[in-house]
Amino acid sequence: VAAQNCRKRKLNAILNLEEDVCNLQTQKESLKKEHSQCSKSINQIKQKLNNLYRDIFSRLRDDQGRPVNPRQYVIHYSSNGRVFIIPKHLAKSEEKQDNRKEQKQK
Repeated sequence: VAAQNCRKRKLNAILNLEEDVCNLQTQKESLKKEHSQCSKSINQIKQKLNNLYRDIFSRLRDDQGRPVNPRQYVIHYSSNGRVFIIPKHLAKSEEKQDNRKEQKQK
């Protein structure tokens, strides 16, 4: 009787594990689909942002009326919602300062 109960518990454990594996495989497939959808959404947003960036720079002019070169300038967004066009070399130095502040806070 003890051996029979042991075999029964073992069989139940195996069945439960098989069910868990099946559920996890279903969850994995669901997460793969969600990941794929998120990746597509991110790529669409990136494309829209690039289009917006190009559109903004196509309309910008400097003080002499010449087009602003997107290779030399970047659009900078401040935390208070203000938007600036600044030279790339200033943006890089500002990024470094922001990274240092974040590291100090950690």
